Amino acid sequence: MTSPDQLNIDTLRFLSVDMVQKANSGHPGLPLGAAPMAYVLWTRFLKHHPANPRWFDRDRFVLSAGHGSAMLYSLLHLSGYDVPLEQLQQFRQWDSITPGHPERGVTPGVEITTGPLGQGFANGVGMAIAEASLAARYNRPGHNVIDHHTYGIVSDGDLMEGIASEAASLAGHLKLGKLIYLYDDNQVTLSAGADMTFSEDRAARFAAYGWHTQTVDDANNIAAIEQALATARAEVHKPSLILVRSHLGYGSPNKQDKIDAHGSPLGADEVALTKRALGWPEQPAFLIPEEARMAYATAGARGGHQEAEWRDRMDAYARDFPELARELRQLMEGGGGLPDGWDADIALFPADAKGVATRTAAGKVANAIAARLPALIGGSADLDPSTFTALANFGDFQPDSPPGAEEAGDRQGSNGGGWSRAGRNLHFGVREHAMAAICNGLAAHGGALPFNATFLVFADYLRPAMRLSAMMGLQVVYVFTHDSIALGEDGATHQPVEHLASMRAMPGLVVIRPADANETAEAWRVAVQSVARPVALVLTRQHVPTLDRAQFPAADGLRRGAYVLSEAQGGAAQIILIATGSEVHLALAAQAQLHADNVRARVVSMPSWELFEDQPQEYRDQVLPPAVTARLAIEAGASQGWHRYLGTRGEVLGIDRFGASAPGERVLREYGFSVENVCLLAHAVLARNL
Repeated sequence: MTSPDQLNIDTLRFLSVDMVQKANSGHPGLPLGAAPMAYVLWTRFLKHHPANPRWFDRDRFVLSAGHGSAMLYSLLHLSGYDVPLEQLQQFRQWDSITPGHPERGVTPGVEITTGPLGQGFANGVGMAIAEASLAARYNRPGHNVIDHHTYGIVSDGDLMEGIASEAASLAGHLKLGKLIYLYDDNQVTLSAGADMTFSEDRAARFAAYGWHTQTVDDANNIAAIEQALATARAEVHKPSLILVRSHLGYGSPNKQDKIDAHGSPLGADEVALTKRALGWPEQPAFLIPEEARMAYATAGARGGHQEAEWRDRMDAYARDFPELARELRQLMEGGGGLPDGWDADIALFPADAKGVATRTAAGKVANAIAARLPALIGGSADLDPSTFTALANFGDFQPDSPPGAEEAGDRQGSNGGGWSRAGRNLHFGVREHAMAAICNGLAAHGGALPFNATFLVFADYLRPAMRLSAMMGLQVVYVFTHDSIALGEDGATHQPVEHLASMRAMPGLVVIRPADANETAEAWRVAVQSVARPVALVLTRQHVPTLDRAQFPAADGLRRGAYVLSEAQGGAAQIILIATGSEVHLALAAQAQLHADNVRARVVSMPSWELFEDQPQEYRDQVLPPAVTARLAIEAGASQGWHRYLGTRGEVLGIDRFGASAPGERVLREYGFSVENVCLLAHAVLARNL
């Protein structure tokens, strides 16, 4: 006779297998092997409420092995989320809510978009940081209103990807005790046995990172899995990795432990054989015995009582700590609930011919808003002195330690305010990829407005995570400094060229390259208010003049992506000079020289293509009148993409080769970024348009 647990596990297995088979696409191997661990976690440990998937104090679950999405959708359906059986039957089909890999915002109960391996692993670290941060800042004795875990199922592929190594190292250092991962140790990758490429001692590796590790020798031993999870929950000072020895495609007579079961349907005959081998009816497909449905539904319904208890705790908390409760509730609401006056302390930067680097201005703005914006949390990839992103006196997020213990260590780089879980400065170390993915986890968790920072050239190291920020519409602020060849002596390896074009090609990402300190302040305002998409701030290392806004239009023109900064004198413009960032000042200087040459030039500051494209066509035509076809774009980056604004009769002064090592001013001059060359090109463009 089949035990109730076995019935529930096999229901999960074969719902998933039938989904893949009907779609004739997907990954059946993981659900067959990993179903027991998922069943134990979801029915005996996971705190969640299917009727309210966004309940704030729920546990977070990350399926980092996103190719096993069929299992996650089956869990969601069985637990009572709004994922009907019809949607399981439409797995991987057009307009379904059951896409090939889990996507945040598409399927109720899916916390994060996963599939690119290692990303979910790092996202979970961000979620655990968010929980620890909020708990430290808002819980009070007798009032644990933030108290949940982050769980995940990870695979061989996750552990192989470098991003997981980065994230695991940081998680161990931070002692994130509420982070628990089940490792589906099936020892088979997509194209080979894992022994072909992956022979290290994974338990020893994670122990060296500072993780608590356990091994379960048989994935079907649910008592051992339950005990391991209970032990992991009791270990509050280390993140946990539970290595569960499973079998890819478990039960399949001809495909168990074979790569064939990884990324392809079993095939109708093998599905029948597998069901027969495990004692499951061959028909009908998508069978859900009533006993199994009730078991999962009961576990899901438990969350209703847990949420009700939490709401009672929140009410008691609000009575004892009304201001803290108000602030916490605003954080839980997300970006739609900005505090009144959050930007009141952003000062107007006075006109200054010498000016200030936009990275410096951005740092001042971030510090100005931090006190009134408690959601703001973040840091850099070991570059605070260069990116100016430290939040002074807001503490460093570090493991809680006994009094005096931190004094014994090397505290260089501390930002003031002490070391604790309440610190809002995150020190990511030299880990750009994990940094960005951790920020995705922070944003997806809620209660945080995360930012991260590095040099623009190192955007290459975090691009996959930034792409997922954009795909999910997460509010993450990317601060990129050292934005061009103007940084000088460090040379071609550190001088970005193609990076602006690359980021502008990414749907859903807002790229802003401000021209001066006041445009930078406006860029931060846009980033804070951009609740449904990430923003990249692209900033200079070198000083740029702070424009006199009594002479030039207000910097809030940045909000529209582009605006007329300086109109042509003496009549209608003959040519339009369009520039971004530091090159705006070059365009203004060239405009003056062209005026002396009896050429009427308009200067347009275009800090953000994406914001400009958001504007009505009427406004865009006002800034770039269609009748003025003589146009010259000036930007110290790749020319790719600029002709969308220039047409066939315009020209770009850009950079389509790598940089060079020399003082920044010399490099710019050698690459043609001089008033003389701009004017020469402008005359050539005018001649072309006669």
